[in-house]
Amino acid sequence: MAQIMAKRIRIKDIAQKANVSTGTVDRVLHNRGNVSAEKQARVKAVMKELGYEPNIIARTLASRKQIKIAILLPQPEVDPYWSAPAKGIEQAWQSVRHYGVEADYYYFDLFDQADFSQQAKYVLDTKPDALVFPPLFLQASQQLLEVCAQQKILVSIFNTELHNEGVLTYVGQNSYQSGVLAGKLLGLGLDETGKVAVVNLSKEPANAKHLSDKEQGLIDYFAGQNMATDLRVMRVIFENFHNQNALRSFFEDFLNHEPTLRGIFVTNSRAYKMLDVLDSDLLRHVRIVGFDLLPENLNYLRSGQIQFLINQNPVEQGYRAMMSLVNAMVFEKKMPDIQHLPLDIVVSENAEYYLRREEAYALSV
Repeated sequence: MAQIMAKRIRIKDIAQKANVSTGTVDRVLHNRGNVSAEKQARVKAVMKELGYEPNIIARTLASRKQIKIAILLPQPEVDPYWSAPAKGIEQAWQSVRHYGVEADYYYFDLFDQADFSQQAKYVLDTKPDALVFPPLFLQASQQLLEVCAQQKILVSIFNTELHNEGVLTYVGQNSYQSGVLAGKLLGLGLDETGKVAVVNLSKEPANAKHLSDKEQGLIDYFAGQNMATDLRVMRVIFENFHNQNALRSFFEDFLNHEPTLRGIFVTNSRAYKMLDVLDSDLLRHVRIVGFDLLPENLNYLRSGQIQFLINQNPVEQGYRAMMSLVNAMVFEKKMPDIQHLPLDIVVSENAEYYLRREEAYALSV
C-alpha cells in the first residue's frame, strides 16, 4: 500500500501564496517588526490555511534567548504537602529545558510573611522573565503581583486564586466550592441539634485567601439549607499546631464542651495533626473532612477516623502552572485565565485509585 507523505511547507511557499518576500515571512515568524499590519495578516492567514507549524526548537536556539523562570515555593521540609507541587514543576521544566528555559528556585518559610517578602525581593532582583508561585500571603502576594505587572514579568499562580493584572493563569481548585462540598459531606444525616466546626490549623488564616474561601463556602452551604449557621457552624482557629501538648489540651477541652459536635472540616492538609493527639473515642460520633493524600491522612482514612479527603491534585497544579508559562512564552499559545481542577472526593474504598492515578500522571508528563 502506498504511503501518503505530508508535504513539507517552506517559507518560500508561504511567501508566494501571500504575495510577499521570504524576508517578510521570516520577520513575521520571528516577530522582528518592520512589517505592515496588512502583510502580517496575509502571512498569518496563509500559514493557518496551509497548516504551517514553525520549528519552535530551531527558532528558540537561533535567537539564543534564554527564558528565565523563577519558582517561589514554601520550604517542603517544613510542610510535606509542598513537595508535591514542587515535583510537578520540576517535571515540567525537565520536559522543556531544551527550549532554552532556565528554572531558578527560591524557598520561603511557610509561616513567615516577612520571609516570603524577602525571598520575593531576591526573585525580583534577578529580573526573571516569568514567575510561578502560590500566593499564600494575601497582602504580600498582591504587592508582589503589582510589581511583576509593572516590570512585565509574566506570572502563573496555583493553590490560591487571585485576580491581578499580569497574572497569566491560575491553576487549582475553586476553594469556595470545595468548602461547599465539605458542607454537603458533613450535612449528610446531620440531626437538628448537630453542630459542625471549621478548623483552621494555620498561622494567620485571615491572611490566607484559600482558607477563608473554603470556610465561607461551608458557611454559605448551611445557610442555603435554612440551617442557623450561627448556632450550627463554629469557627476554630489554632495556630500553635506544632505543639502536640497544646493541641491535645485545646481539642480535648473543645470536644468535651461540645457534646453535639458531629462534623469537623479541616481546611488544609493537617487533619492528621489533630488525630495524632486525640483519643479515637472523643471523635467516635464526629465525621471528619480534610484535604490531600498525604500518607498520614491516608492512614486515618483507611482506619475510618477520617471519612472524606478532598484531593487538590498538587502535582498537576505545579506541572500545569509551569507549563502554562512555557506554552505562552515559547509556543505563543493563549492560556485560559483560570484552570480549575476537579474536586475529587476520596474515601477509603477509592484511595488506591487516586494514588495510582497520581503516579501515572507523574510518569506520563
